[in-house]
Amino acid sequence: MERPGLAELIAYARKGDTLAVVRLDRLGRSLTELLATVETLRSQGIALLSLEEKIDTSSAAGELIFHVFGAIAHFERRLISERTRDGIAAARAKGKQPGRQPLDMSKVDAAIKLVEARISPTEAARQLGIGRSTIYREMRRLGVERPA
Repeated sequence: MERPGLAELIAYARKGDTLAVVRLDRLGRSLTELLATVETLRSQGIALLSLEEKIDTSSAAGELIFHVFGAIAHFERRLISERTRDGIAAARAKGKQPGRQPLDMSKVDAAIKLVEARISPTEAARQLGIGRSTIYREMRRLGVERPA
């Protein structure tokens, strides 16, 4: 994933500078990306300061703490992912289909008819219990203009 703002910041920073971030997760999307970014900073002589975790990589102890926190964060993300997969599998075993329910085209057709009868898309959505954005998307797809 390209992050031009971060790349520009790293290019601007000089040896001896400290890059301050609010939280470590703002610096990298994954542990691998985070470690690579910190290694890039370290190789250029730029320290990292995480305000929320109170980690300063300019010291050996701070660098160790950074790696420990990064590993814990990665472990936590993996646990969440595993629990999500387990939950989906359990729901499927009970005969449920997780995820977004299929669009009820009869409701969409009724909504389009209401809009054509000069009912606002918002009101049509409320009456039929479907999302307003769904009505607007289907209006665009079908080429239906909003009556004036």
